[in-house]
Amino acid sequence: MRDEALPEDEVIRILMEMKERDFSYDRFFSTMCTRPHPIAVRAHDMFLETNLGDPGLFPGVADLEQRVVRMLGELLGCSNAAGYISTGGTESNIQAIRAARNEAGKKDGNIVVPASAHFSFDKIGDLLCLEVRKAELDECLRADLASVRSLVDERTVALVGIAGTTEFGQVDPIEGLAKIALERKIHLHVDAAFGGFVLPFLEGDWRWDFRVPGVSSITIDPHKMGMSTIPAGGLLFREQECLSHLETETHYLTKARQASLTGTRSGAAAAATYAVMMHLGREGFKETVRYCMNLTHHLVSGARKIGVEPLIEPTMNVVALQVPSPARVREELMKRDWHVSMTREPKRALRLILMGHMTHENIDLFLKDLEDVLRR
Repeated sequence: MRDEALPEDEVIRILMEMKERDFSYDRFFSTMCTRPHPIAVRAHDMFLETNLGDPGLFPGVADLEQRVVRMLGELLGCSNAAGYISTGGTESNIQAIRAARNEAGKKDGNIVVPASAHFSFDKIGDLLCLEVRKAELDECLRADLASVRSLVDERTVALVGIAGTTEFGQVDPIEGLAKIALERKIHLHVDAAFGGFVLPFLEGDWRWDFRVPGVSSITIDPHKMGMSTIPAGGLLFREQECLSHLETETHYLTKARQASLTGTRSGAAAAATYAVMMHLGREGFKETVRYCMNLTHHLVSGARKIGVEPLIEPTMNVVALQVPSPARVREELMKRDWHVSMTREPKRALRLILMGHMTHENIDLFLKDLEDVLRR
């Protein structure tokens, strides 16, 4: 740290220099985040100094958080859901499984997750000292129910289903998982970090949320398809009692007990999420999802014209393309400033996320480069 102050304009110059090193969203196919909506940015800036960890000092933004929780609950089929705005899917998943473990009272238990589950569940196993059992996937790359049943035993504290898998955008058979959960009296957590702001706005009736009896908790990330600012995650429980399993006493704060994982929490993310949800409404989010699905169909159609098939037909705006030597293809595309990723073994493929920052024109440019790379 410097002894003497550095002029503000010099500090800003350094910051601008660093920011110029960041890549542009216009070339991102690998991220599930996007540019926040302008109204989310404005709201975020208005509440930068607020701390939801001490809500009695900031009752206005604390009220905004509860309004967001109610709106998210309504979106997910339970208007009375309890929860809070987290830092993102990882924290929400940790807290959901922690609540399930504490409720079950089994400190040496296990959780059963699909093989396609997000890597946050590996962190959970380490942090909470739980065995993570990974169920096989079916031919559609969803959790195989027979495999799940074979892994459940008397030490299982939670089942996990994914509504919008990170690699394939698939939705696990949540109703089937819920049946197992109810039979065994086990907590069922649905990780909809990505799909939570997609599935409610797609055509068709997807049965994956609190409308399904047996679903106990849901992760949903406003900073992904919800277009809020980073970090803005969401954790919702069907019942307030589940949230109480996370509470600890906070002796010197304005509220006696706290259920969140982090102590100090910025109210800016809650305000940003409230602003964008109120501003766009259901119709606005439908339009956003419609645009992203149009991009998805445009990409798949264009890929087929150059002889490239998707691994599965996309359920949402996530595409896995089958290409020979995907690691080499990815490397060559990265050299051309296309930021793409790959799925894991045994289904290695190029993984592409079609977010609102992408355009039809850039997809065409990408496909031209992909065709050129494949011919080499």
